[in-house]
Amino acid sequence: MKRAALHVFLGLVALGWVLPPVLAVYASLRPYAETARLGYFSLPESLTLDYYARAWTEAELPKYYLNTLIVVLPALALTLLVASFTAFAVARLPIPGRRTLLIVFTAGNLLPPQVLITPLYSLYTLVPLPWWLSDSMSLYDSYLGLILIHVAFQFGFCVFVMANFMRTIPIEITEAALVDGAGVWRRYWRLTLPLCRPVLAALGTLQFTWMYNDFLWALVLMTSGGKLPITSALNNLRGQFFTDYNLLAAGSLLVALPTLVVFQLLHKHFVAGLTLGSAKG
Repeated sequence: MKRAALHVFLGLVALGWVLPPVLAVYASLRPYAETARLGYFSLPESLTLDYYARAWTEAELPKYYLNTLIVVLPALALTLLVASFTAFAVARLPIPGRRTLLIVFTAGNLLPPQVLITPLYSLYTLVPLPWWLSDSMSLYDSYLGLILIHVAFQFGFCVFVMANFMRTIPIEITEAALVDGAGVWRRYWRLTLPLCRPVLAALGTLQFTWMYNDFLWALVLMTSGGKLPITSALNNLRGQFFTDYNLLAAGSLLVALPTLVVFQLLHKHFVAGLTLGSAKG
């Protein structure tokens, strides 16, 4: 009886997660006039892909896709690289206070980003940059500014996860390499990092999704509309007096498509990273 109740509960939870995207797909295939007349929960009289073509052009999605990739790809690579450096030092090197350092990294994840909006805005306007990095000649309204803020906020979480994963790797591997004369860099790059592929894939999938879906920092730290990320593109589909929500649904699905592609490419490693340590032997 308990197992049946659990299955019913999990089924309802799964339905709650699946139903919104299914309804978005259904709405994006129907003309707005039809749904306004019959309602969204009605059988369709006609289905069309026109809204996807309109969303692609009216929201200028190619430009915003490029803006997002300019920020997300360097931020993701830099976050994982620097976090893996730090995690290796915390997990494998005899650094005094390394446990306290890991606690500090973890505590940093609990800080609400909203409390830093005003000081960060002021700081970004004061940090100078050359003209080839920023049209505003400062860190504000620059791609570099968004990259750095993503690295700063995601760094602690990645260090925490990777350090705990590296501790599960048998210490005898690095000790044998140390006896053979391997330095710190070789022990990190040639031995430890290749064994971290599952956790790197899991973190890469999560971090790509979080950075890709960011709207707050782009809104606060950028002012040029032509530099804004993909999450801002949907504003181009909202009219001043009227919004076609079927068109908006098509645009939302196109915006979400890259995250689905990344998860599909890395899902095996992602699941492996999530289940590591769940069983012994």
